[in-house]
Amino acid sequence: MRAWHRTGVATTLALLLLATPGARAEDLAITETGSTLMRPLFGLWAAGYASHHPGVRITTAGTGSEAGMQQALSGQVMIGASDAPLPDAQAAAHPEFVDIAMAISAQSVAVNLPGPGRPLRLDGPTLAGIYDGSIRQWDAPGIAALNPGVTLPHHAIVPVRRRDGSGDSFIFTQFLSFSTPSWDGQTGFGTSPAWPQVTGALEATGNDGMVQTLHATPYAIGYVGISSDLGTLATVALKNADGAFVLPTRETVIAGAAGLAARTPADERLSLVFAPGPDAYPLVNYEYAVVSTRQQSDADAAALRRFLLWSIEPSEDKQALLDQVRFVPLPPHTWELSQAQIQRIGTAMQRSAAASP
Repeated sequence: MRAWHRTGVATTLALLLLATPGARAEDLAITETGSTLMRPLFGLWAAGYASHHPGVRITTAGTGSEAGMQQALSGQVMIGASDAPLPDAQAAAHPEFVDIAMAISAQSVAVNLPGPGRPLRLDGPTLAGIYDGSIRQWDAPGIAALNPGVTLPHHAIVPVRRRDGSGDSFIFTQFLSFSTPSWDGQTGFGTSPAWPQVTGALEATGNDGMVQTLHATPYAIGYVGISSDLGTLATVALKNADGAFVLPTRETVIAGAAGLAARTPADERLSLVFAPGPDAYPLVNYEYAVVSTRQQSDADAAALRRFLLWSIEPSEDKQALLDQVRFVPLPPHTWELSQAQIQRIGTAMQRSAAASP
């Protein structure tokens, strides 16, 4: 099995990148914020790009997917990083924005639990029961039935969820919705879902906050982006659409994407969650750059296009960056779609001229 390695990346990077000929370097800047799951990868991309192309200043930050999308829509940043595409209503209201798939990632479900000796097994309906409060003890019959021969503690479960608007919450609750009709009918999915009120449940901000809270809380369970270092926390094996229990590995994430990626439409707005396949990990997603096709200047548009195209190009050095944060590259079909979407980035004047008869 191919190993994945992790690296630490600063929350905010100010780096020099490629300048457009004829423009002053100090006039060009690329700004990104959003997904805390994508934050390490954008940091690596920016650092790698800067090592070859001095000239344009890039800043990156992790504020959560919902904040990233909102700041992109309001023009505060050029790139809103998100684990989910724009909601349908916002996409319809802002047709000049595109959701560009940049990579494939996944989530881990992690527990702070005295070790059962093997990975704990859970399915969507059981997780839904934990997060709606109908399953309260670790040795509840539903959990015990999934883990025969495992001694489970008679102790209250502490579910941990995101406080901030999060693409991780979107993906996790989408898995609950796709696998559990009762959850879909009552709560559904979203970046800020209306969580059921559960006694003892905790909230945390960002993936780092989730990991810290899980470490500090015995008998806790939570969902965390796969790029996070879980340390001593145990990773849960999840039941996929074919009924197999799988852990998040490079192979199972690729298998999860392969089950649906060929259906990706031109706008790349497609969920990869709960894909079919015996080896498919069920919590897999595209990572998006939410970007306006109407940039302020030709220089801004050109610099942004070059950076995004460089980031997704298939090469050994890009694969090495993805491996560091346990992401996988786009399959060829999706990569071609992303290239086409990136090439649409221009200025308001260019877009208006293109639309004229």
